[in-house]
Amino acid sequence: MSSHAAPIPMTSTPCGPLAGTAEVPGDKSISHRALILGALCVGETTITGLLEGQDVLDTAKAMRAFGAEVTEHGGGKWSVQGVGVGGFAEPDQVIDCGNSGTGVRLIMGAMATSPISATFTGDASLNGRPMARVTDPLALFGCQSVGREGGRLPMTLVGAAEPVPVRYVVPVPSAQVKSAVLLAGLNAPGKTQVIEAEATRDHTERMLAGFGAEITVEDTEEGRVITLTGQPELQPQHIEVPRDPSSAAFPVCAALIVPGSDVLVPGIGLNPTRAGLFATLREMGADLSFENEREEGGEPVADLRARYSPDMQGIEVPPERAASMIDEYPILSVVASFARGQTVMRGVKELRVKESDRIDAMATGLRANGVTVEDGPDWWIVTGYGADGVKGGALCASHLDHRIAMSLLILGMAAQNPVRVDDGGPIATSFPIFEPLMAALGAQVTRDDV
Repeated sequence: MSSHAAPIPMTSTPCGPLAGTAEVPGDKSISHRALILGALCVGETTITGLLEGQDVLDTAKAMRAFGAEVTEHGGGKWSVQGVGVGGFAEPDQVIDCGNSGTGVRLIMGAMATSPISATFTGDASLNGRPMARVTDPLALFGCQSVGREGGRLPMTLVGAAEPVPVRYVVPVPSAQVKSAVLLAGLNAPGKTQVIEAEATRDHTERMLAGFGAEITVEDTEEGRVITLTGQPELQPQHIEVPRDPSSAAFPVCAALIVPGSDVLVPGIGLNPTRAGLFATLREMGADLSFENEREEGGEPVADLRARYSPDMQGIEVPPERAASMIDEYPILSVVASFARGQTVMRGVKELRVKESDRIDAMATGLRANGVTVEDGPDWWIVTGYGADGVKGGALCASHLDHRIAMSLLILGMAAQNPVRVDDGGPIATSFPIFEPLMAALGAQVTRDDV
């Protein structure tokens, strides 16, 4: 069941062609960062197109708890009156980050080098996720943490009174860990360095530079070296949040597998560290095109057009592409179910520690609907039998995971029989308009009577 309410069972029924324009919400990753960096400025940052899903709203609430003035003006327009680098106040209450691993890890980083304490918690899913991957590098700055066994929430952090800069090699590709270290480095004197062997989404680096931080990125034999000079005076900005490519993945992939579909998804962020899914789909033979390519707010943007693609073929996805599409593997596995042959996905162990074990959750759900899936610790293989090759008809568990719920509902739109999920409530954390948006395109997703 979902964390804040009773479960919301949903059923997706095979439908006719999907058609129209799908205006998906703002990018979740950029929305989190805009609120946090706005809170670390002195002065007012304005934001348009903010994703108003529960994950981001929880981050906005957290910034208020740390002393920033965060105001909603309607229509996705927000403002943040910041407190400056090192200016966070100690919160009076526990910080509840709901379902958001991004939110809690970035906020931990932002407070880790201020001499304050804060206790963090979340829903059942978030409280089961490992936090040591963030608290271990934050300890190098002088931050202390006490949590449940296995480094899990609820957890209290005591920020460093006299932080020191660090040099940290990220052990596994993770934009959340990298970003937490960089945000902590803002209030540490001297230069903090983060080295990553594989490039992960770089919204934090881009946005830090936009807010006036001194930051450099260099590709070396050791990897990608990001160097941040601490204790800057960040300058307030106006942020236009592009539409979220991870949310766009759902109407795009639905159009590819539902016969006769033609869907336009405008204004999608195409940051190269986020666009791995679209490259993969094209390699599979998807009829996917980019129109009106442009730049907005320092991020590449385009309109995506997706048309029904009955002749897609399974491929081996390059493991080095995983970091640029880690959140999209669940919906890719759905597309792979309607392609011909094997789609092989390797180097994806990060999926095991997301909101759920996404490999297990999707493998179980696909198998229940007649799809052949093999999986191992850091790989999985989906064997597709063509455009009409998915039987459907199963009831599947969403495991409190918004992407699992949406992926399985997309499966039901093109399967031979309806697909049901036990709880679609978590969808509101990242894509609160999923149901009306898909309905406007012609999908049939209904909430079931409980």
